[in-house]
This record gives sequence, structure tokens and C-alpha cells, in this order.
Amino acid sequence: MIKKERKTTQSSPVSLVSLIDPSSPVAEQYRTIRTNIQFASSADQRVKTLVVTSSGPSEGKSLTSANLAVVFAQAGQKVLLVDADMRKPTIHKTFQLSNEAGLSTVLSTGVSPEEMAQKTTVENFSILTSGPKPPNPSELLGSAKMTQIMEEARNLFDIVIFDMPPVVTVTDAQIMSSKADGTLLVVRENWTRKDALNKAKELLALVKARVLGVIYNGSEQDKDKAYYYYSD
Repeated sequence: MIKKERKTTQSSPVSLVSLIDPSSPVAEQYRTIRTNIQFASSADQRVKTLVVTSSGPSEGKSLTSANLAVVFAQAGQKVLLVDADMRKPTIHKTFQLSNEAGLSTVLSTGVSPEEMAQKTTVENFSILTSGPKPPNPSELLGSAKMTQIMEEARNLFDIVIFDMPPVVTVTDAQIMSSKADGTLLVVRENWTRKDALNKAKELLALVKARVLGVIYNGSEQDKDKAYYYYSD
């Protein structure tokens, strides 16, 4: 069997199908995922902070984060999308925002996440970009300051979505999954490797992450099953 060559690519904007074509089947799939996340949220286990990651690069985690944030805002929820991939950020490119200041700025100063977040054209939807690239992303995400920021954001927004680097590549997503209310793992058809997916599952289990489910990304239109299954 010939495997596809995986090339390292620069981060680039992702398709905002839920915003551009909200009546499309793919946008409807994102709304289904939103509904399932809402059902996973109970009175004693609210899902207000959500990590989105994948086992490796180019599997669709940033695509999923951005479109999920849009559909939550379209439902009237107050949403903050945080680009917590401070190594290879994408969100500011997708939404054409400045990245001169962002999460790394909040972590290194006393500025609040709400003050630093940028408004979008979608009502109820704000974005905290990654900010200037720091030398120590893992240490910053694992700090008490990051825990404080998450708690502050939790009180200010209905849902906070963190777009993370791949969990097998660096430890950032593991750190944030241990703090968040829930984690989504994105896989891509004909791309995600089984050994990497198993490793991702193992790494998330080690930090007792609450994995809500897996999003299957990249299926062809005629078998469009970008589905989500609830694992709890």
C-alpha cells in the first residue's frame, strides 16, 4: 500500500463554510456537532471550555474550531475562540485579524482576555488570536496564569473554544485538555494514521482529559459523514 506523502506546510486560512454557506450539508453537520456538545453538557458537568486537537498536522482541527465557534454564535451563544496554537497560528489569517497582540500578550501582562479579544462580523463572536510567538508555549499554557485566564473567560462567555496544536507533536494540547471541560479529537479520512490516533488517545487518557468524541473530517461529498459520536 502506498501511503500519501505528508509534507510540512505553512499555516493557511481555513474555509468558513458555516458562515459562507450556512445552508450547506457541511454547515448542517457542524450544527449537529454543536447540538451533541450541548447534550454532553449537564448541570454538574457543564462544557464551557472546549479543546479541539488532532493526532497530527493537517487533519482539520483549525477548520473544526472556527466553524464550531461560528455555529455556536449563530445560535445566540456568547463565544470566544482562542488560538492557543502559539507555534503555528491560523485563526487570525482565517478571520483576517491583527495578530500583533493576543493570548501570549494576555499571559505576559495583566490585560484581561475580554479586553484583548477582537470582535468579528458575527454577533456574539469574539476571537483571541495567538499573539506574538513566545519561546515557551508549553510553560505558558501550563501556568497558573493560564488557569486564571480560563476561569475568567468561563465567567464571561457561554463557551470558549481553544484551537490547539496536534497532541502527539507537542504537549500543549495535553496540558489544556487537563484543564478544559471537554476535548474533541479530529481525524481526517485517508490521512490520519492509526498508530498516531492510538497515541493521541493514550496521551489524552494520561491527563484524564474528558474526550467528548471524534470528528471525522474530509469525507467526500457523496458520502458526507463529517459526523460526531458521543463517547461518554
